[in-house]
Amino acid sequence: MASTETTAKDAAQDLAGLEAGLDALDAVRVSRTPVRQVLVRKVLPPVVAVALVLVVWQILIWAKVTDDYKLPSPSQVWDEVTNAWAQGTLLDYIWTSVSRGLFGFLMALAIGTPLGLLVARVKVVRAAIGPVLSGLQSLPSVAWVPPAVIWLGLQPSMMYAVILLGAVPSIANGLVAGVDQIQPLHLRAGKTLGATGLRGTWHIVLPAALPGYLAGLKQGWAFSWRSLMAAEIIASSPDLGVGLGQLLEQGRETSSMSMVFLAILLILTVGIAIDLLIFSPLERWVLRSRGLLVKN
Repeated sequence: MASTETTAKDAAQDLAGLEAGLDALDAVRVSRTPVRQVLVRKVLPPVVAVALVLVVWQILIWAKVTDDYKLPSPSQVWDEVTNAWAQGTLLDYIWTSVSRGLFGFLMALAIGTPLGLLVARVKVVRAAIGPVLSGLQSLPSVAWVPPAVIWLGLQPSMMYAVILLGAVPSIANGLVAGVDQIQPLHLRAGKTLGATGLRGTWHIVLPAALPGYLAGLKQGWAFSWRSLMAAEIIASSPDLGVGLGQLLEQGRETSSMSMVFLAILLILTVGIAIDLLIFSPLERWVLRSRGLLVKN
């Protein structure tokens, strides 16, 4: 009798320990990461990488691997930055291109999202438009610049047209890929609960397709940014203002490699900043909402 009670007591203790372990696994850690740890893990690696690039760059200058007019020194590029800042044009270059890129991307988002849902959910539309979207996605964005200039002239609408033609297929195809990856069981469960039509799309389809959709958005922004740079480089006009693409073209026309490097670095910086400020937080939120990332 005593042995039976001991066994039952041990079993209860084991069960309690198991439950405590499961609770510990489910619990989300909310402790704040020390600032020093954040600096070491997130800030220090890119700073070291940039420093190494600058060191190698300067070593190439000292070694005179090529002529000075072909490869400017970091100090010459920095002088170009300070001159543009002193003249008050540096932020204008950035804002002209960023405002165009973001506005064009939002228009592509408004068009590509319903188009992607239509292609994903209607078989006839997919059969008719799906191959066209895939073909447009593989077409270089620069190919749209000459016809856009002929159709619309040297106007801002020409640049937005090039952005749309480059970004809409990527956004739509990303959403189609996300919808195709939804398990049929989830769709049937949603219909059973009454989530049909627009309600089913909003509450079932879009949340389930969010990872693929987000990948399409990220790729769509990349296409938007590249399309805009191509349009600004080819279609230069005083009426269009001076963006980063026009700055790059001005450097080529004047044979100023320091200006060319400045434009390239600014284009790269904007791309990195958009990814860090917009898409990286969205990706972390999606992963965390699916239990794939624990918030420290």
